Formats: sequence, C-alpha cells, structure tokens
Amino acid sequence: MPDVDTSRILRAYLFAEAKHKGQTRESGVPYIEHPLAVAHILADLQMGPNTLVAGLLHDTLEDTKTTREELEREFGEEVAKLVEGVSKLKWPRQVFDPHQAAAQRREEVRKVAENLRKMLLAVAKDLRVMVIKLADRLHNMQTLDAVSPEKQRRIATETHQIYAPLAHRLGIWQIKSKLDDLAFKYLHPQEYEELSLRVVQTQERQQEINGLVAMLKDRILQHGIQAEVKGRPKHLWSIYQKMLKHELDLDQIYDLLAMRVITESENDCYQVLGIVHDLWMPVPALFYDYIAKPKPNGYRSLHTKVIGPNGQPLEIQIRTREMHHIAEFGVASHWRYKEGDERPVDVPRIERFQQQLQDLTNLRNNAEFLNEVMGDIASDQVFVFTPRGDVIDLPVGSTPIDFAYRIHTDLGNHCYGARVNGRLVPISHPLTSGDIVQVLTRPSAQPSRDWLAFAKSSGARSKIRAFLRRTRREEYAARGRELLEKESERNGMNRVFLNEFLPTVVAMVPQTSIDELYAAIGEGLVSVHSVIQKLRALQPDAPTGKEPFDTVAPLPEMRSIQVVGGTDVLTKRANCCEPLPGDDLLGYVSRGRGMIIHRSVCGNIRNYQQTEPERVQTIQWQPAQATSYPVTIRIEMTDRLGLLADISTFLGDARINIESALIRTLPDRTALIEMRVQVQHAQQLNAVFQRILSLGDVLAVYRREPKCKPPPKPPRNPKEPIK
Repeated sequence: MPDVDTSRILRAYLFAEAKHKGQTRESGVPYIEHPLAVAHILADLQMGPNTLVAGLLHDTLEDTKTTREELEREFGEEVAKLVEGVSKLKWPRQVFDPHQAAAQRREEVRKVAENLRKMLLAVAKDLRVMVIKLADRLHNMQTLDAVSPEKQRRIATETHQIYAPLAHRLGIWQIKSKLDDLAFKYLHPQEYEELSLRVVQTQERQQEINGLVAMLKDRILQHGIQAEVKGRPKHLWSIYQKMLKHELDLDQIYDLLAMRVITESENDCYQVLGIVHDLWMPVPALFYDYIAKPKPNGYRSLHTKVIGPNGQPLEIQIRTREMHHIAEFGVASHWRYKEGDERPVDVPRIERFQQQLQDLTNLRNNAEFLNEVMGDIASDQVFVFTPRGDVIDLPVGSTPIDFAYRIHTDLGNHCYGARVNGRLVPISHPLTSGDIVQVLTRPSAQPSRDWLAFAKSSGARSKIRAFLRRTRREEYAARGRELLEKESERNGMNRVFLNEFLPTVVAMVPQTSIDELYAAIGEGLVSVHSVIQKLRALQPDAPTGKEPFDTVAPLPEMRSIQVVGGTDVLTKRANCCEPLPGDDLLGYVSRGRGMIIHRSVCGNIRNYQQTEPERVQTIQWQPAQATSYPVTIRIEMTDRLGLLADISTFLGDARINIESALIRTLPDRTALIEMRVQVQHAQQLNAVFQRILSLGDVLAVYRREPKCKPPPKPPRNPKEPIK
C-alpha cells in the first residue's frame, strides 16, 4: 500500500508499546512482540490500515488500562469498534454437570447459547473482527512451546475444533492450513514428528514433480497460453487425515505433492484442463468444477486427478490469479484500501457471509442453535459432550462406540449401550452435535466383527480389529503350545526340561515372550522343528553347534527328499496340507507311490503315525534348483472396497504369482478371500503373511487347514454281526 499514510500505523505501534510496557509473555519476551506479529500476519493477508492498527492495539482494552473512549479519540471510531469486537470474541467453554437438576442444565445451555450469539453477532457486524482474531490465534499457536503441556493441549484442541474450521468457513486457507498443522503438532506430537521427518526425507517425489511441472508448462506454452505452473506441497495435517481415512502408510500415499496452474482468464482454465487430460489419463470420478459451482465460502477452482507417467495419481488445481487470491485470503481478500478509506470491494459476498451468521443467531431454541452453530462450523464433524461437559469431536455418523473408544480403549471394549441426552440408545445410534453421551459398560461385553459396520472413526475401527486379532492370537497360542509339548515329548523332553529352557530359546528368537512364541508356532510363522532343535542344543549331552533362528537364509527350491538316516527315494508332495521347504515335515512311505511329504501338523500323517508308524519317517529337503510351489491361503477381513486390489498389488510387487482367488462376503460385513499363490519356501510365505497383516481391515491370514481323511477303521471281527 504505497499510498497509505503509515504515520498512523507507527503511532499505533508506539501507543501499544507504551501501554504494554513492563509486560512480558510466558516465554519472557516483551509483550509488544505479540501485537506486532499479529499486525505482520494481517499485512500478509493484505488487509487495510484500519485492520493493521486494530491488530497492533487488539489487546490494549483487555490487558491494559486503556479505555474505549481513549482508543476512539486517538484512532477513530472504526478502529475502536474492531478492537472492542476482538476483546469480546471468546469461545465459551461447556461446563455441564451431570449431577445438576434439569432446570440447572437448561440454564447452562442458555448461558452458552447467549455467549455464542454475542460472539457471532460481533463477527457478523464486521468480518474483520474474525480475521484479527484468527491472526491472534495463529501467533499464539506459533509460540505455544512456552506454556505448560496441559495448556498446550487445551489451546490446540480449541484451535482444532473452533478456529481452524472458522478459517475454513471464511475461506482463509493461508491461516487455516497453518492452524491445522500447529494443532496437529500439539495434539499428536509423536505422529507429527514422525510424519515431518518422513516427508522431509521424501526428496525423490520432489524431483519427480519438478519434471512433471516442466512437462506441463511446455505443453501449455505450445498452445499459446500464459500460465504459471508450480508444485504444491500438501500440509502435514491433510496427509495425516488421508492416512487415517484410508488407513494407509505414508509409503502408500503418492500425491504428497500436487500441481497448481494459475492462468489469466476463466477460458484459459478450461483450455488448460483439456491439455492436462490430453497429456495424462484423467480419473473421471475425481473431477470437480468449482468455477461453475463455487463452494459456500466463495472458493473457485478446477480440481482434477490424473494418472501420471509413472502410473501414480497426480492432483492438479487450475484457477485464475483472482481465484487464487480469494482461495488464499478468503473473506480477507474482499477488503481494499481505496480513496483514504478501508472498505469491502465485493459487497454482495460480504453481505452473504454476514447473513449466514445472522440467520444462525435468529434461532430461538437454544439446543437447536448450539447444534446448528457447531454443525455449520465444521460440517464434517459432530461435537458431543461427556457428562462432565468435555467436548469430543468425532466424524459425522459416529456412534457411542466411536465416543467410547475416544475416551479409553477399555471403555470401548466393554461398552454395551449408551444414554444420549438421558435416553437409552443402542451402540449403533448415530450421534449429532450437542448430544450429551454417557457410555454403559459391563465386564462381559466385548467387541464383535459387526461393530466394524457402524464404527466410523479410524481409531475405533483399529482398536476393534486389534481386539479381534488378539482373540485369534490366543487360539494360535493354545494350538502352538499343544504342538510344541507333543513334539518335545516325542523327542524325549519332559515338561520340566521344557519349562526350564524355553525362556532361553525365547531370548534367541524375535518373539518377546513364551506366549508370543506359542502363537507364532500355532500360526505357522515359526517351525516347531526349529524350536526343538534349539532345545536339543541346550541339553547337557547335546552337540554345541549353533543354528541361528532369526537369520535363516532363504531356502532355494528342493528337488530331492532325503530320509534322515536313509537314502533318496521317489517323492511326492501331499495335496492335503501343501508342504513347503522350511516347514516341519514328515514323510509317509506309500505302497508303490514312493514317499509322500506332509506337514507334521497334518491330520493325515498323524493318522498314519497311529496306524502304520513304521512307514512314517522324519525327512528334510536338500537344496537343488529353485522353483515355486502352490499353496492355498485364507484372508479374513472387513468388507472394504478395494482391499482385494491392495492385496493383489502387494503380491504382484513381491513377485508372488496368484493362480486363483475366490472372495466370499459374510453376513457380519466381513469377507473371506481364498487365494492360491506360488512361493518358494515357508519363510517367504511367512513374510507375505506379516505384510498382509499390516494392511488395514485385515483380521487374520493363515494357510488353509489340511483336508484330512477320517482315520481308517480297524478290521471287522468275522464273528461280529454286521450292523
């Protein structure tokens, strides 16, 4: 603003410096640094001189002995109104007490509603009040390290629930994105730190986006269109939200960087869109024309997603310079300093914002007003209250299950119902903003798979899946214990020896406890034969040779079978249990068909051990030329669109061939996939299991149980009558 009389701004700074003299912030710096920083943020938003002056003075009424009359006398009525509006703009904190009588609770609702009305009326009269308040909150968040952890979390929660959504409502993306990232930093510090580090390390995608920018820029110039093309880094909070929503790891998110094209006219926007779709394959369902149909906050742009040359999705925004200015500054972009006065230049749009807020304040019913305000601020969230009055934000459509898990995992695991606003409801009841929720629990209650159908928050869903996996793991542990005890008895090791030396074996393997080792054996991730070998090495008269457990080299394919203590014989792989190299194996010497290889857990080979023990041999595969064997696996999962494609993509990347796949949807909204894949050995299959389990919505993965025949009946006594 080269034509502005800056002496007025300088005078406001000197006035504020004098009024705040001797005051310091919690970090110890002079207090004047805060209003000065707020004024800098307002200048970045290109606000006019009255707003800058009000930013410098915004704390003088509240934190000094300055009066409104003094401000009006020194800087004019408009500045005094702005400062007064900011001072009154406070978000009320809910203080419901579950032990209050109904009349007292209604009185609390009335007080909160009245405070909200005052706040929104102050904003509706002059939207610059909210812009100053957002700048004030942004600098407070930028300096939040100086306060206690408890205060950090309270302020960050308020920012996340109220101020960031309000910035979005007013279209001020430049502030909204910064508030989101800063609230993320204090509400989820571990995830923020981890994600920040990993995004910084992802330099390859930056080089890739630079190449795509150059490619698109050249193509646009060939059509004679003047445009600016640049890469657009995504903010940490938006990346984190995408990871939670789709339950992806950072490595699975390919649009960390997007592209933005800024043109000179609307017509150029549509021409560039055609160029983009000619250059790369568009994804039809992911195109949005916000130019023809702007968002409620005035945002206009073309959004499209295409498949880039490397096969990965690429997000592109196309807009004019004016649209870009409005997108960055929102409602703040509609003020200009003209002819010695600061006035809105887009009066209809400003009036529309003001009318929306006025309509809210005209609602007479207090409960309805609270619901409307909260729902209007953040349409993708609901805000509900604990009986003590704490505010909990949840995704739209959330149920008491989501609420319970947000409070504590144990509360969710033992939830059987809830009271919403004093009324008994099932755990599948959808919550709305303003509800007061009381969770009902009992010790015998526990999650079931059908909970996944109505749990909306990713946190609740992941905790339900963890419980279901843990339950399945207990079954595996019982099975593994039985296998190990039977095999140790067969090798002459009593239970006293097993109890004494098994902790030593656990210290030599990746598992951290005996129960985990049992579960790994029962699930087929650890061979019972390898554990027996380690136990055998610990026997006093055992050889001292070492056999590392956790550094097993990949086994190549085996062409021949060697019977321990014997010679090579004709062999055949059993179809019932589909054995693999590296499994714990036994062989059955058949009549005329040679040696039939079985897994030691196969029921058929156990039948042979009972009826024809002399024909059962301990065997091992000898290395030969590498080949792949077919094996059938089963995957239990929640019925989620695209999960089969995710699993198939992973197996393809791992060079695991899929012979066939069959998927069956079950009534409890889960699904069972049965796949026949080709692997070289058991270690490779176990690695595949671990990776599939890391995918979201997978409940269990395991080998198909052996198809066992019933044990042969003993020969009939000729004297016994036939039944």
